[in-house]
Amino acid sequence: MKSTTKLFLIISIGLTSLLSIQAYKEDFFEISKNLDIFSSLYKNINIYYVDNTKPGELMKIGIDAMLESLDPYTNFIAESDIEDYRFMTTGQYGGIGSVIRKKDKYVVIAEPYEDSPSLKAGLKAGDKILKIDGKDIKGKNVSDISSFLKGEPNTKVLLEIDRMGSDSIFNIEVIREEIKVKDVPYHGLVSPKTGYIKLNSFTQTASKEVSNAFQELKDDHQIENLILDLRGNGGGLLREAVNIVNLFVKKGTKVVETRGKIKDWDRIHKTSNEALDQDIKLAILTDGGSASASEIVSGAIQDLDRGIVVGDRTYGKGLVQQTFDVSYNSKVKVTVAKYYIPSGRCIQRLDYSNKDAKGKAIQVADSLTQEFKTTKGRVVKDGAGIAPDIFVEKPEIAELIITLMRKNIFFDYATDFVLKNSSIAKADQFQITDEQYQDFVAYAKQKGLDYETKLEKELHKLEKISEKQADQHIVKDIQDLKNHIADQKEKDFTTYKSFIQRVLEQEIVSRYYYQSGKVQNALSKDEDVLKAIEILNDAAQYSAIFEPSYLPNFPKEVLEDE
Repeated sequence: MKSTTKLFLIISIGLTSLLSIQAYKEDFFEISKNLDIFSSLYKNINIYYVDNTKPGELMKIGIDAMLESLDPYTNFIAESDIEDYRFMTTGQYGGIGSVIRKKDKYVVIAEPYEDSPSLKAGLKAGDKILKIDGKDIKGKNVSDISSFLKGEPNTKVLLEIDRMGSDSIFNIEVIREEIKVKDVPYHGLVSPKTGYIKLNSFTQTASKEVSNAFQELKDDHQIENLILDLRGNGGGLLREAVNIVNLFVKKGTKVVETRGKIKDWDRIHKTSNEALDQDIKLAILTDGGSASASEIVSGAIQDLDRGIVVGDRTYGKGLVQQTFDVSYNSKVKVTVAKYYIPSGRCIQRLDYSNKDAKGKAIQVADSLTQEFKTTKGRVVKDGAGIAPDIFVEKPEIAELIITLMRKNIFFDYATDFVLKNSSIAKADQFQITDEQYQDFVAYAKQKGLDYETKLEKELHKLEKISEKQADQHIVKDIQDLKNHIADQKEKDFTTYKSFIQRVLEQEIVSRYYYQSGKVQNALSKDEDVLKAIEILNDAAQYSAIFEPSYLPNFPKEVLEDE
């Protein structure tokens, strides 16, 4: 019996090996054949096409299109883009140290980093860049300008600037430096005994910065609760996510497992150090912009019942990328695996191997999602990101506010405000007065606000139908409704005053106190932060969330979407 079993295993392994070799040979032939076809096609296009094809650009388009058919995360990184790649992984680059944005046909300085070359040279938010090293940059996009501004540390770049409030155009010379953007732009107290850490990215210093911030909060304020804010954090290095979880869970705890096509690369990532604090009450803030490494941290903390997740559902990116060197100092970033958090679930939302007629990846259907259990037996699901334990509903952003943002009215008013005010109150204390708000309203109306509400859009459809029927009663009713909507729009600046004030205050504060001040100013009115503080300070409410019977407080429409 034993010999028969042994013989069967040998035959099975042999057949598997032969099939694998055969599959490899077939793939190799298919690859070789298509490379030959592609090379021949590329050569003929470049020789015979009627116009100049720009061979390098044509090939880049072909490569990008090929990779785009797989998923958005598998990318070719040309030698010219290596600096951007380095920034993504290290948070470092050689440049002037400023956020830039497109405004009309030019790029403007949106926010100089604190202690950056931009700030030292005298650049200000709102400065319009007309020329770089004597070259007109009108019509260039942000990525083009970014590449012009980056360069080796200690090299110079000359900018021709048009500044609001200045009588003439002038030049500013900036000496580039090695820029390191902080992963943690702000940390501090949000209530007695409750610390707060904002984490913007997962570069190679993320866990160290979080650890230092946490230790400082413990030493200086003896905090008993911690809020870790991962909202808008699109992720980064997987190992940094594991290291951050390690700050709060014991050594040897499984955080995430990666599984891909090459089984030898499958790996279980466990915590390797002693935790800094296994007992502090913990709340993770998430939203639709929290992805990848952010979801590993929030998902692992949730699966291990180590803390609560507050806010909104995360993006749902459960894919792992690895970068490989290719010819001519280029690289390719390839999706090589999916990751699975401690409960065993993968939170990938879109299935890139299954696309609709328009080529868009299909979302994992609710009927195909599976249930998993946290350490204490709570039910969690896969296939749709991390669902928060406490869902914080937020008002829908009105068309007026979207228009104010799209037309740069918040941005331009803040630029004008700085010209008239040399200083403001501390970041956490600054509030615009009613007089200043009315000044902003007048400024916005002067700029012109042509926007259409959702109701108006639907009304236009109804109006076209009624015109065909030529029913005068309906036409009159529609006109009455249009007049009513116009009256309501006149009141929008009053209806949405509190929200508009918040956005405006943060824009203004960023001009004086930069990114850290902007975060600090928002905290006292932040719904997610306030809800987290409430639960962390209520031991019974906090503990109840970890009970197997606990059900998250999703509103009806969210449950229906699921």
